[in-house]
Amino acid sequence: MRPADRLFRIIQLMRATGRAMTAREIAERMEVAPRTIYRDMQHLIASGAPIDGERGVGYLLREAFDAPPLAFTFEQLEALAFGVRAVQMLGDRRLAQAAREAMEKIGQGLPPEHAKKLRSAPLRAFRSALQPEPPGLLGNIRAAIADERKLHITYESLAEDTSERTIWPLGLSIFGHNWLLTAWCELRQDFRDFRVDRIVSLKVQRERYEPAPERSFDAYLARI
Repeated sequence: MRPADRLFRIIQLMRATGRAMTAREIAERMEVAPRTIYRDMQHLIASGAPIDGERGVGYLLREAFDAPPLAFTFEQLEALAFGVRAVQMLGDRRLAQAAREAMEKIGQGLPPEHAKKLRSAPLRAFRSALQPEPPGLLGNIRAAIADERKLHITYESLAEDTSERTIWPLGLSIFGHNWLLTAWCELRQDFRDFRVDRIVSLKVQRERYEPAPERSFDAYLARI
């Protein structure tokens, strides 16, 4: 890790912790030797960072301090670039466009060296020849999830049985080549996963569902 990146991460860690930390604690989180943290603290304090404390006692970041906006390490920039490119390959058209716009906004707020790193990160995501295009229904499903609106769907199972359901859309996941919609099914009164490519028809209802902790996406994830 570059020294500049480590200094930034130390500030982030101290702000998130909100209490005094020893050099050994910080060193364990940064995966470096305590003597490296002592040198880093000397550098931060000399640079004007509002850090109280000293070697052998501990260090505390005063609450008034805030890091500059959009300050990222190079590794964080690579993660952002890869995430955006993966969304462009795997998401629906509107989500891909939103990812491109977000990347442009982030790049505009970065120093030139960091903006270049964001654009040129050597990480790519590609769709294989076997990977189908994202289902066209994804955008409507995402909107229904955000608005907490019920969906009425016609669904064809893998056994080619067709059924109609009223569901509460909770979350989307991708497994291999398939997008899955997790929902609370009013018919079954339980969670169900629906392959988006097997939804024959979908209609967003005007009726909203009332969110409940026991019927949430988090509750579903806790069961699997």
